[in-house]
Amino acid sequence: MSDRGHDNSSLALERLRAVLRDVPATGDSRIPTERQLAETLGISRRSVRRALEVLEAEGLVWRKQGAGTFAGPRPDTLEEGPATEANFTEVMEVRLRVEPQLAQLAALRASAADVARMRDILVRLDASDDADSRELWDSALHREIARAAGNRFFLMIFNSMDRARHDEAWRSLRERARSRANLAVYARQHRELVDAIADHDPVRAGAAMRTHIMALNDGILRMTSLEALDDAS
Repeated sequence: MSDRGHDNSSLALERLRAVLRDVPATGDSRIPTERQLAETLGISRRSVRRALEVLEAEGLVWRKQGAGTFAGPRPDTLEEGPATEANFTEVMEVRLRVEPQLAQLAALRASAADVARMRDILVRLDASDDADSRELWDSALHREIARAAGNRFFLMIFNSMDRARHDEAWRSLRERARSRANLAVYARQHRELVDAIADHDPVRAGAAMRTHIMALNDGILRMTSLEALDDAS
């Protein structure tokens, strides 16, 4: 499959996580090439490459030029649990109740290495120049915060919410709500959130996460309300 094939990096990431669960995480277990993975998973090579970048940022794989990609998790990696599908309203309701608490726990428990990964993901998110890449790295940032919270069951809940990103209707809705001005606001909110976690300030981290999710929720609600009015006129 060529790079011009179907882009869905979030779905590629989930499927690669499933592949890694069947590979010994010894650091010397080579996984298939990007081309082989793209053909097996039915997703473009570009999406596979982007998903591998996220896994590498998380420390779950490492790559060596000319040798390939190898499975090898960081010592603090948490195992994933099962995930379920959910619609937009359900996802936002749960995010507003769960992710501020995850941010608070992350502020209490995040290591310097955790914060460094968050800042690295922020750089990649800010550099994203298309919807698929923004969706991928935004998810990676929120997942890194969930991992840093250090609670296996909260991580399972987060994974269930995050699967909504694979749905094309959800992806389209979020991207239409991302005006240029909104992108700047979200970028600032992300930085304030990571700064609060780095400062080990759980009150500020929880408030920053709540503000960010409410901004996204309000943006989508305003957009869909305006579209409904246009359809009715």
